[in-house]
Amino acid sequence: MFASLPEGPLDIVGDVHGELDALRSLLAHLGYDTAGRHPAGRTLVFAGDLCDRGPDSPGVLELVQPMVEAGRALAVLGNHELNLLRGDRKDGNDWFWSEGFPRDARYEPRAHIDPARRGDVLAFLRTLPLALERPDLRVIHAAWHPPSIERLRAEPANADVLETFRRWDHATLTELAASGLDARAGAERAAFRGQLRDPSRKPPMLHAVARADEIGQTSNPIRVATSGLERAAPGPLFIAGTWRFVERVRWWDDYREPTPVVVGHYWRQFVTRERRASGQGDANLFDQLHAHEWHGARSNVFCVDFSVGGRYRERPLAPGVVPTTRLGAIRWPERTLTLDTGETLATTPERALDAG
Repeated sequence: MFASLPEGPLDIVGDVHGELDALRSLLAHLGYDTAGRHPAGRTLVFAGDLCDRGPDSPGVLELVQPMVEAGRALAVLGNHELNLLRGDRKDGNDWFWSEGFPRDARYEPRAHIDPARRGDVLAFLRTLPLALERPDLRVIHAAWHPPSIERLRAEPANADVLETFRRWDHATLTELAASGLDARAGAERAAFRGQLRDPSRKPPMLHAVARADEIGQTSNPIRVATSGLERAAPGPLFIAGTWRFVERVRWWDDYREPTPVVVGHYWRQFVTRERRASGQGDANLFDQLHAHEWHGARSNVFCVDFSVGGRYRERPLAPGVVPTTRLGAIRWPERTLTLDTGETLATTPERALDAG
């Protein structure tokens, strides 16, 4: 579930979310050809969530999969890829199932995968590691949480990520059932089932649901790696088409190890705007930071997801209008940030752990 980053300079791309044109533009600005080759011998690294929401998830996979299989790029598993592996019908992924989910109508028109390719895509996704590392850098989709990392490292080197995920989830569900919390959470959901997907009908805080979801998230280290740490929220949050009762945690504030980490996942904003405008109803975890800043206890974590998964809400774009959402890549070791819209920015330097 872990793999090594190659030596040499890297370009780490944030969540693509089916935005094929943005990816092509970013790769061109970075100097790559369509096969993922770079004249200076640089290597592409994708930080997960290649698919869902955007207009052409099949096209993104058709571009990236051959690069990875040929050894010209690497990618880690994101929570959206994990959802496909699990057969989990989630907001934004009906491009894969084509079952006509009403909640996915807002993402149309978009390309749907040829059913004959589903097996090949799933087989490819199942080969992706949860994390990539070398002495000077770590890449993971959502959270480098040392206790969860230790549990993952304790697994056999050839452990299957899907089977391991199911084993840990089964153990958690057994624990929740034995405690009675699962039944209490089920009763709460049943009482408000009719409004949990209606943004105009805010339910009360469902405390058993919140506690069960928090345990379910934090007890499975694969969930932590791909979608982060969560805790009970102060109140209901409408996120990705449903009311939720947990919130994301700034795990990087407690990350004190010296090795820098690059993640995606968190819908960072390059242009400050309401989170709801990008389809997210939770708090902005970067509200005190500029888009080019590293963050965490020693400023050695960088989220390279700049909310391109919400670009569908900006369409149709008038000619010449620059989208507010971005697809970005952090260049290593230069630590410069390149965006699909053509900007290149320096990022802030790492600071000592005891700095103010």
